[in-house]
Amino acid sequence: MARKSRKNIAPVIKNDLENKVYNTALYIRLSIEDNKKRGNSIKTQTDILNNFAALNGDIKIIDTYIDNGTTGTNFERPQFKRMISDIENKKINCVIVKDLSRLGRNAIDTGFYIEKYFPIHNVRFISVNDDFDTNKENENGGIILPLKNMINEAYSIDIGRKIKAQARQSMKMGEYIGSKPPYGYIKSPDNCHKLIIDEESAAVVKQIFLWKYEGISYNQIVKRLNESNILPPNKYSQNKGIINHKNLRGSGYWDNRAIKRILSNEIYTGDMVQGKTQTINHKQVSMPKEFWITVKNTHEPIISHEIFNAVNNICKEISDKYKNIPISQYTPNILKGKIFCGHCGRNLNRHKDKKNKKYGFRCLSNERIAKNVCLPVSVNEEYVLKYIIDYLKENYGIVLENKQELRKNIMSKDNKCSYEHKILKLKQDLRKNQVFLKSLYESLVNQIITNDEYLNMKQEYENRITDILKEMENLENKQKSLNKKFEIYSDTEKLITEISNTNLLTAELIQKLIDKILVYSDKRIEVFLRFDNIRKGANV
Repeated sequence: MARKSRKNIAPVIKNDLENKVYNTALYIRLSIEDNKKRGNSIKTQTDILNNFAALNGDIKIIDTYIDNGTTGTNFERPQFKRMISDIENKKINCVIVKDLSRLGRNAIDTGFYIEKYFPIHNVRFISVNDDFDTNKENENGGIILPLKNMINEAYSIDIGRKIKAQARQSMKMGEYIGSKPPYGYIKSPDNCHKLIIDEESAAVVKQIFLWKYEGISYNQIVKRLNESNILPPNKYSQNKGIINHKNLRGSGYWDNRAIKRILSNEIYTGDMVQGKTQTINHKQVSMPKEFWITVKNTHEPIISHEIFNAVNNICKEISDKYKNIPISQYTPNILKGKIFCGHCGRNLNRHKDKKNKKYGFRCLSNERIAKNVCLPVSVNEEYVLKYIIDYLKENYGIVLENKQELRKNIMSKDNKCSYEHKILKLKQDLRKNQVFLKSLYESLVNQIITNDEYLNMKQEYENRITDILKEMENLENKQKSLNKKFEIYSDTEKLITEISNTNLLTAELIQKLIDKILVYSDKRIEVFLRFDNIRKGANV
């Protein structure tokens, strides 16, 4: 058959829906219970979605979002949240899943996304195995989708109950079900539910109990450990390759909470105590002691029951003693969460002088972490507040100047006309390239172009469309940014004016205006304002 001429390819324009190219997210979810199901593996889901996209010329894959080992009963999933963020930022306007259960197993929330959220944000939703596509309203059927969501939810509830029942049964059998072993132990290489002693960390546990038995305070125990360069539990687990996630690594220092957790944990006596917490409505809550599951002599002890009981009696006596000490009344700390040590970065502790009853801030790192771990930092609260007020007044002119400059840029006719002209031109170019892209598939079917030519030209048009969309997005974001900045500077101007008139600071004003305050050992103060991250240092 003779090859047809391509010189005069006339694009066939039908309607906006047919000519539209969708920036697509492939969403993949694999839960723990799915691991045994080959058909739900990440590779299988990826292959199905990529094959579907390859057969549809109007789909352009922007990114793949994979939540591995996450439940479908809620939407608190990292990659799902990232996908939603990209939808909000208009990077994505189509979502494809293998089946409805991959999106979620909660009927109400899943229905919300499909029937409310996606349509509001003009997002097309496709479930491949269910043959569901929101662009094919007449073919989807009104009752099938809610019914499948209800089935998925019922299945998930049933699986959840079975997992919890199995976990409690394992606890009753004395099996350790935690994801990582408690400090002082490791999991047996032959049985991950069996604990064996880790000699290195167990020696530290013994020393902590001995110190407390001798009457050493929590603070002194912490300082001794840190000054001896002994790694705290999370840092130790990281070094051993037990944990990797940055959120679990901690500060790298021992603290009072870590000591108290160790001293109160009966697991060091050789008894397995589990079920102290339970997940209720997706939140972990502490359970009363009568609900704990205790199994005696499940593993080798690190300390004896006698030492454990003696130490915990000492801790209780100390706790009861401090409960009976009258609490000194403090005024509200309006700088709470805003004032930090400029050297170690830790929160400055607020204290009240017993003699003059005045408040101040100081760094406690040398007292609570280790000697010489930080430089001595101390500052009077009254001075800090006065410094902030003076600093804000000084920056009033900068705020006003920036606001006026932004107003000129926003209100300028030249800028407005230029922006509107550019957007109009980009929309025209976008429409033209979308039409050409759509016509390519018809040219391929009619054998006007070869498969290789189709793929090359398709990629070329897709790249052009992507570039145009990015340029449009940049222009829109630039305009939004100008408007947002103008609002921020306007609000900031009002707030500083209020402070200037009253010469007073409140917690609300500080929250709105200040990002953070750093204080140094030489009494230098740095204020970081929220409106523009402007900072200024001064010696006092």
